[in-house]
Amino acid sequence: KETSSPSLGKDRADTVIIGGGCVGVSLAYHLAKAGLKDVVLLEKSELTAGSTWHAAGLTTYFHPGINLKKIHAYSIKLYEKLEEETGQPVGFHQPGSIRIASTPTRVDEFKYQMTRTGWHPTEQYLITPEKVQELFPLLNMDKVLAGLYNPGDGHIDPYSLTMALAAGARKYGAQLNFPVQVTNLNSRSDGTWEVETPLGIIQAKRVVNTAGFWARDVGKMIGLQHPLIPVHHQYVVTSTIPEVKALKTELPVIRDLEGSYYLRQERDGLLFGPYESEEKMKLQESWVTNGVPPGFGKELFESDLDRIMEHIEAAMEMVPVLRKADIVNTIAGPITYSPDILPMVGPHQGVRNYWVAIGFGYGIIHAGGMGKYLSDWILEGEPPFDLIEVDPNRYGKWTTTEYTAAKARESYGFNNIVGYPKEERFAGRPTERTSGLYDLLKSKCSMGFHAGWEQPHWFYKPGDETGYKPSFRRTNWFDPVGREYKQVMEKVGVIDLSPFGKFKVKGTDSVKLLDHLFANVVPKVGSTNISHMLTPRGKVYAELTVSQVYPGEFMLVTGSGSELHDLRWIEEKIARDGYKVEIENVTDDMGVLSVAGPYARQVLQKLTNEDLSDGSFKFLQCRHLKLSNIAVTAIRISYTGELGWELYHRIEDSVPLYSAIMEAGQKEGIDNFGIYALNTLRLEKGFRAWGAEMNCDTNPLEAGLEYFVKLNKAADFTGKQALKQIKEKGLKRRLVYLTLETDNVDPEGNESVWHNGKARTIVIGNTTSGCFSYGAQQSLAFAYVPIELSKVGQKLEVELLGKNYPATIIQEPLVLTEPTRMRLQRKGESPKI
Repeated sequence: KETSSPSLGKDRADTVIIGGGCVGVSLAYHLAKAGLKDVVLLEKSELTAGSTWHAAGLTTYFHPGINLKKIHAYSIKLYEKLEEETGQPVGFHQPGSIRIASTPTRVDEFKYQMTRTGWHPTEQYLITPEKVQELFPLLNMDKVLAGLYNPGDGHIDPYSLTMALAAGARKYGAQLNFPVQVTNLNSRSDGTWEVETPLGIIQAKRVVNTAGFWARDVGKMIGLQHPLIPVHHQYVVTSTIPEVKALKTELPVIRDLEGSYYLRQERDGLLFGPYESEEKMKLQESWVTNGVPPGFGKELFESDLDRIMEHIEAAMEMVPVLRKADIVNTIAGPITYSPDILPMVGPHQGVRNYWVAIGFGYGIIHAGGMGKYLSDWILEGEPPFDLIEVDPNRYGKWTTTEYTAAKARESYGFNNIVGYPKEERFAGRPTERTSGLYDLLKSKCSMGFHAGWEQPHWFYKPGDETGYKPSFRRTNWFDPVGREYKQVMEKVGVIDLSPFGKFKVKGTDSVKLLDHLFANVVPKVGSTNISHMLTPRGKVYAELTVSQVYPGEFMLVTGSGSELHDLRWIEEKIARDGYKVEIENVTDDMGVLSVAGPYARQVLQKLTNEDLSDGSFKFLQCRHLKLSNIAVTAIRISYTGELGWELYHRIEDSVPLYSAIMEAGQKEGIDNFGIYALNTLRLEKGFRAWGAEMNCDTNPLEAGLEYFVKLNKAADFTGKQALKQIKEKGLKRRLVYLTLETDNVDPEGNESVWHNGKARTIVIGNTTSGCFSYGAQQSLAFAYVPIELSKVGQKLEVELLGKNYPATIIQEPLVLTEPTRMRLQRKGESPKI
């Protein structure tokens, strides 16, 4: 057992980590191992108190996400070596794991997951019922259709794991102090922190909140409301079962997805843990309102077997030997959930040098990888790879306690639900963050959730099958989206883009700041451009449109999911380099309507005296004008690639502006279109999307963004030197544009790309996004492939639902943009549309 050390040891530290569960201790281990001096961890009771000590300890390579697979893989590889490195046994068992499919839809999901894993080093196999039975002979095979098998999966003892990480952290020079409670945090004007404890104050360069279900209480000290809530999770341990005892090798972990439980061998018995439905599951809501009870540390909740009885019955049906087993132990303990079940990891917007690693529903498998990920980010100034899905800044003021509770219920209950592409979840919606048009449009369309906002995905017409009907194949929105595509290409369409993140930047140093932040030049007054913020290593941290609306005053616009992610990066640059600028987040005050299509000018011209002709209002110009007497900032730009304007206005003017535009466009046959049609239009034009074709895993040169990167401009923008080196060395891979011969299924992104080489067919790359092109009447995708396979005409294959479909690299774009078509027409050439 650990001996406590209730002292501070020092009054200054580089990094103070608050919380001694497996995540906090892993971070201390990784920072110290990487050579950071003065790492101090403070724990209020003892290491592993809270959620770590009672966890079931499951470890798996599987994750439906993309880069989270890297986190899982790193954790497992670390845990395999820890005992040798630290001399501490960790109780790591690796019998593998099998996810069970007992419905045809579940088999489709497994095939969908196989193509998403094919381009990762993780071992994962789709196996037959015979193979499932061979690996787990105690299974009732009546319902088993297939298995998803990950060798190397298993379980670890959470207490031993944490102690080994702690031994490693101390070995490399970190201090782990407990019991020492943090009572207050004070931020100083230079960005450093005073960490108050009953034993004195530590001055720290940065603090990291890894406090588990106490994380909310720590956040409150500095005025933050972290959207976290403790849930009751139960698992059951049986006595010895003769059939289990008789086995020569340990059983693999199984996850019966329809029964919604996991089950593994525990000595000569079994352990199983269910995830009950959102109606039955239990939250510890009193801890959110009143804080965690002061003395709570290694306590448990009262168990409640009635709540999980249907799952116990499902487990007995799937593993019949359970019927005869006695339950010897029921563990009911608190686990912290964020609204979407993913943790919150990274620096927090709005407070300098305050980092979090909180909200871990699966802390044991995430601890190793997240400790390394966060340590790398702290030491190198940028994330080692893209994990925007765990960015703490994906939440905002709209994430209320009510929303957090509703979402945590849903996320817990949906633990083993089928993971469809384009998934929507409806609990806690709408939030208080709705666009001005929500009430007007909500009954006319299928809405999607984007950073708290509701945004139309596609619109209904009489005869359509309405509602949310998810599928791995083409579904009820396929024809309506084709109709909206045609609307924009042939007439004129309107789309609500209010969820965009919108910032105003002004001040003496505004031009200088943007020149050093962005790889593109700073646009002139009255102009707009597409600009990218790069990381020091030359990766694409963000893509924004930048408009200089008045001299020295700019409007920056980013995607809805990147709002606070991008704002934090800009604020950090301002604070670090002392730029004299003001930045204001106007996202919630401003609505955005986009009008696009061949008749866009004709319709808008009816509402204003301003000359909107091509000669007067050119592509990528912005200006203030009045439409139907409503003030707007109009930018001639459209993600559809067609003639169009984005109209920025006060959010309270959205309804009158929309109504005036719809009224003015009657003769032209104006209509609504949604995000799905917009995505198809942008893909046909060869437009890249941040988060798909580019992110912190890609550099702008391989993504084909050279046009927006001005390496010859005077300013030494972030990432410039790295990019010069990348260019000099030459690229290893490149983004290409593919057409596919498919049937009733289309690429989404993140599928495996295969090449039929001399010896065999192998995976050589991955798609980044895809869709059906209504213009070409075939599927279309972007993909990263090795340079030597990136020429136009190259034949490849893309794996969709277990089948490889022929694909060909084509010259991009499929459809020329409207400004390009106009330019060619003026030269007397006939452009392709």
